[in-house]
Amino acid sequence: MNLKQIQNVYFIGIGGIGMSALARFFKQHGSSVSGYDRTETPLTKTLCSEGMNIHYSDDVSLLDKDAQLVVYTPAIPSNHTELQWFRDQQYTVVKRSDVLQMISNDMLAICVAGTHGKTTVSTMIAHILRHSTYGCNAFLGGISANYGVNYWSSERDCAVIEADEYDKSFLKLNPSIAVVTAMDPDHLDIYGTVEEMERCYIEFIGKVKDTLIYKHGLKHQSKFIAPKKFTYSLQNDSADYYASQIRMKEGAYTFDFCKQGKMMSRISLNIGGMHNVENCVAAMAVCDQMGLDMDQVSLAVAAFNGVNRRFEYVVKNDQHICIDDYAHHPEELTMLLKSARALFQDKKLQVIFQPHLYSRTRDLAEGFAESLDLADEVILLDIYPARELPIEGVSSEMIKAGMSMATVIILSKEGALHWVDAAKPELLVIAGAGDIDQLVPEIKKILSES
Repeated sequence: MNLKQIQNVYFIGIGGIGMSALARFFKQHGSSVSGYDRTETPLTKTLCSEGMNIHYSDDVSLLDKDAQLVVYTPAIPSNHTELQWFRDQQYTVVKRSDVLQMISNDMLAICVAGTHGKTTVSTMIAHILRHSTYGCNAFLGGISANYGVNYWSSERDCAVIEADEYDKSFLKLNPSIAVVTAMDPDHLDIYGTVEEMERCYIEFIGKVKDTLIYKHGLKHQSKFIAPKKFTYSLQNDSADYYASQIRMKEGAYTFDFCKQGKMMSRISLNIGGMHNVENCVAAMAVCDQMGLDMDQVSLAVAAFNGVNRRFEYVVKNDQHICIDDYAHHPEELTMLLKSARALFQDKKLQVIFQPHLYSRTRDLAEGFAESLDLADEVILLDIYPARELPIEGVSSEMIKAGMSMATVIILSKEGALHWVDAAKPELLVIAGAGDIDQLVPEIKKILSES
């Protein structure tokens, strides 16, 4: 299938972060793009302003019957009316991962996988390649703060892709270069067992054509088969790439980048979170293996503004610090809260957290409780169901019951706003992958005016 010859494309779940990147790809290549999503969001509004036609009712009468290609996200239920209609009418219906495979198969594909960190690492790699004028096509899982988008194109036959492990989608990709950031348990509703999830990561690694870069200390390293392999770490000098002499100042970092016995001094990273120093090491390792001028890489890193909802400062003044983050896994929460604590040691750390998925909450409740106990006070919202139906006995109470250190209360979203208005927290972290970001504008207003 020649994607560039397709004139009409229809997306089911067009408002998803990965789906919207593909929608922008087709739009930029001259296709007419339309689609369905469950709710209107700032992202779907932006897509409409870019010339896409989007509706929010699962209604066959509203869809584009001239579509030559129908793309759907695996988060859409199999009984979705529009999806069933397209299949019954024998349209060409494919998953998002199938399209990514078709786009990237003949490119130098840089694919970033991992339970967490992949959005920041992939966005940083893409930013460095763009800033250094090497150029790349980018299909990202977050909105780049530098460019305000999750997709851009280039004449360069190179693509940076966030390789999503949900639904085993990353197994469709054939990376030239791959990064694996973490293999912590997640999506067990899909994989069934941790062992099956790890097996799929090993299968993904086995598809690497050239270079594998992975976090030092990952399990099953002896099974990682690739033509070239390198490790990275935050500060472990037994890794091929690592950082040293890390210094914090005003929510940013400088560090020395060490690579196989050599060192580049005073790299400047102007985003918060010690975990982002490690993410930066991974991104720089990729660029080093690609043969880029490392002085240009250093300049690009200094100009990197991060990713929306990845340790994003919503408010930062003398009275209040508010950080918004997509963290939805215990390991991510741990890194997030430890980083916030380290940067602002003299402030009381308060958190608003919205658990994402009933299955994830059930499987990882103990881990969430342990992570959130790193805070002084926690506001828990109800679980955001996304694609799932409720599971009996599973609620935010499961997390609360496991906590012993922090003060914790469960509130509605409206109740959380009232709490912010009354408490005026000096260091507030907002975390979750659901719709908690809808609270951010009002929280920003409250804290900016107090």
